[in-house]
Amino acid sequence: MKVRDSGMPAAATWEGFFDPGYVLGQLAFDVRADVVDFGCGYGTFTIAAASRTTGIVHAIDVEEEMVESTLARARSLGLENVRGARRDFDSEGTELPDAAVGYAMLFNVLHAADPMPMLREACRVLKPGGRLAVIHWVHDAATPRGPDLAIRPRPDQCRRWLEDAGCEILIPFAALPPWHYGVVGARR
Repeated sequence: MKVRDSGMPAAATWEGFFDPGYVLGQLAFDVRADVVDFGCGYGTFTIAAASRTTGIVHAIDVEEEMVESTLARARSLGLENVRGARRDFDSEGTELPDAAVGYAMLFNVLHAADPMPMLREACRVLKPGGRLAVIHWVHDAATPRGPDLAIRPRPDQCRRWLEDAGCEILIPFAALPPWHYGVVGARR
């Protein structure tokens, strides 16, 4: 499943929208366990996570070129804890076992027609107490990118979806200036 309205800009443009280390810090990323990045794109957050954990970071994307780009980037940086897979995690799942990871990242992907399958899959692969972090574009037409406002989720929607998927909300709102916000839950 490719999320709606999700065309990726050039890598350099995309990278300019984030400070990955800051974002992970604001979203309680302090894990020594395995991690999964749903929709890894260019590896922006996969690489940041891999440099901050001793666990394996599973980079999953529906686009083979995104997975290959992420893996090449990890190799160029000497990061040996990144594994990649081209998967439609919405319809095929991740192929990870139940309770396999301590942290799941769903960054800029919840504008799918139905986000619940990926949220349920994220909760399934999380260990009890494992964290599920979401970031998305703020609901403002002035953002330089992001999906159409009609399909762009708001923080209250993300919190409700996380709870419906089986998470307790740990961080109800994290401002990630200038263009994003985050929400973090923990698997019950």
